[in-house]
Amino acid sequence: MVKIGIIGGSGLDDPRLLKEARDVVMDTPYGRPSSPLTMGRLDRTDVVMLARHGRSHQFSPGQVNYRANIHALKDCGVTHILATTACGSLRQEIGRGDFVILDQFIDQTRHRQTTFFDSFENGPRHTSMADPFDDRLRSAMLEAARELDLKVHDRGTVITIEGPRFSSRAESRMYRLWGADVINMSIAPEAILANEIEIPYAAVAMSTDYDCWKVDEEPVTWDEIMMVFNKNADGVKKLLLHTLPKIKI
Repeated sequence: MVKIGIIGGSGLDDPRLLKEARDVVMDTPYGRPSSPLTMGRLDRTDVVMLARHGRSHQFSPGQVNYRANIHALKDCGVTHILATTACGSLRQEIGRGDFVILDQFIDQTRHRQTTFFDSFENGPRHTSMADPFDDRLRSAMLEAARELDLKVHDRGTVITIEGPRFSSRAESRMYRLWGADVINMSIAPEAILANEIEIPYAAVAMSTDYDCWKVDEEPVTWDEIMMVFNKNADGVKKLLLHTLPKIKI
């Protein structure tokens, strides 16, 4: 039976979207997740929603308890995870408001717990991370985006930085040379942990800015990110709602 976990925000944490919605406060071996889990149904699909940064966006990227978030979804019986994120574009062709169905990441975080296997007391555990985003989920999201006539890029490498500061121009140029297409502060830990705990995971990134590599534009600001994200949030919502019926065990 399919049960979809949705991590992010973009209006999808509105319980009015769900039938029989209820909040569940959970504890895990790693502490409490960022928010209560909102459980319910969308059409015929069981859904569990989680606000990554808390419902008041009170947790900075480095404060988010990613292990508790992913473990709580596993404890709820979630079979697949769809994540949303705002991102900065590192490529001219990825414009503001464009959607990117991520297929690779570069983890540039420094201070986060990014594994469930801190100890090898019960034997070594090394998880393959060659293709961290599930192909079937990516295909479902891409199909949905095209049916909705959204501006979508079918692949992209996200570099996840520690934050909460934005990049220097030198860093932004370096990330482009490394092959990153977009930049954010949250996706890599989630993808790593979901793969470790064997939950198929996919993420859609919405471009809100050009970071700071483009010298012909002002560097990114939080206000600019929120302005573009809010303008296009309805598209994120429609994309995920359109994707849900396409997901099969």
